[in-house]
Amino acid sequence: MNIFRLAGDMTHLFSVLVLLLKIHTIKSCAGISLKTQELYALVFASRYLDIFTNYISLYNTSMKLIFLGSSFSIVWYIRYHKIVRRTYDKEHDTFRHYILILPCLLLALVFHEKLTFREVMWAFSLYLEAVAILPQLVLLQRTRNIDNLTGQYVFLLGAYRALYILNWIYRYFTEPHFIHWITWISGLVQTLLYADFFYYYFQSWKNNQKLHLPA
Repeated sequence: MNIFRLAGDMTHLFSVLVLLLKIHTIKSCAGISLKTQELYALVFASRYLDIFTNYISLYNTSMKLIFLGSSFSIVWYIRYHKIVRRTYDKEHDTFRHYILILPCLLLALVFHEKLTFREVMWAFSLYLEAVAILPQLVLLQRTRNIDNLTGQYVFLLGAYRALYILNWIYRYFTEPHFIHWITWISGLVQTLLYADFFYYYFQSWKNNQKLHLPA
């Protein structure tokens, strides 16, 4: 554990809390892509297959439970909550997210650290997480009008992965034989997908204006 890893984890946790705050208190999921949330639920379900068989620490297990539970609860809220589901923008959230799953699975079958079911699913979760934000970014571009909580949620998601890159750089120079190409490349791709959003987010913050993305 180092300061960059901890900051990344806390930023990721805050992003989930911001989204749950929006859904639970405002009873609205406007601007939130169900497609992205379903992909994240699949990411965590495939990544944490060892949650009850491989104990590392209380911190590690707690974070796994939080991300698993929150991802599935968010999907439930958007799909089935009698008030929240009415605010879901199904008309604009039309990205065919299922087309991302098979290529990521094929990549995992070819590029993995070890040919075991758990390791292949771990690689699959990394590849899928790298592109899971795409439906959300497309939805924001289509609606253009982005509320503060949605903007903060997406920003925190991008910041979490950027902080993890700093964590990997730190560990590369401080730990012997720390080389994980699959994690590094998928993390870099994920961060680059946020570049356009980051630019407009900081522009809106600098000019004290409402966040808008170009169509």
